[in-house]
Amino acid sequence: MPRLQPKHKGACGMKVNKVVIPVAGWGTRSLPATKNIPKEMLPVYKKPAVQYVVEEAMHSGLTDVVFVNNQIKRVLEDHFDRNLSLEAVLARSGKDELLRQVREVAEMVNIITVRQKEQLGLGHAVLCAREVVKNEPFAVMVGDDLLFSPESAVRQLVDVARNENMPVVGVVEVPRERVSQYGIIQGEEFAPGMYRVRQVFEKPDPANAPSRLAIVGRYVLTPEIFDYLEKLEPGHGGEIQLTDALQALAGNHRLLAVKMTGQRFDIGNWVDYLTANIYFALRDEELHDDLVPRLRELLP
Repeated sequence: MPRLQPKHKGACGMKVNKVVIPVAGWGTRSLPATKNIPKEMLPVYKKPAVQYVVEEAMHSGLTDVVFVNNQIKRVLEDHFDRNLSLEAVLARSGKDELLRQVREVAEMVNIITVRQKEQLGLGHAVLCAREVVKNEPFAVMVGDDLLFSPESAVRQLVDVARNENMPVVGVVEVPRERVSQYGIIQGEEFAPGMYRVRQVFEKPDPANAPSRLAIVGRYVLTPEIFDYLEKLEPGHGGEIQLTDALQALAGNHRLLAVKMTGQRFDIGNWVDYLTANIYFALRDEELHDDLVPRLRELLP
């Protein structure tokens, strides 16, 4: 990731401690698997999907995780809490490594929960966290979007936001036929993989899309975003769209984008979900040699 010289007074003083992770959605793309299990808790290899997101936040130096949740998905919070009954069973059984792992999950980060009483879109979910975030810059990570690279995806954004003292969104290049599934940016590349965003288009028609650079699940924002979100009328799909607030930032020359590197898996997409499980399993030395021939047997 290229390092730029700070261009704004006090830029190096920006410190990001909090991350907002919206998890209140119903996971309808993953039904019927998510009828009673939150999509974010679907297992990817040996962990629920959301744990990878929280671990990415932790490894990026973010210490406070703000879950924007609903009243029936408390299992997400419970996963990051102590389970004393389970710990006692593991201790009595001498399963010290498993005991260490379950305790480690409970000690990763500080978990804070706020309620999104109505599911009115990603922008509304972010707005629900306003009283917790207060006047600090903060990250947003979508709980079902997994990104893996040598340098964590959100860390790439935190570094640029701190250096440039501006909000930053993460983008990846998607196939032309899939641009209608994303917010797409129009901008100028001012350094390798970095863009000054001029406009943001929510789910454009592929024929009219200004680029194939799609905003995906990672953001570093400043508190000014709340003022824009508060004034928004429902947009695409009758929801408060974060994309609309980002467009307002772009219109005021206050938005950058970083082209993120690494592997990305959208857990709400069945192909991505299954591929993510295989991706991790193939990296397990104990499973690799047995798994590869089984996979080959299934291929036509």
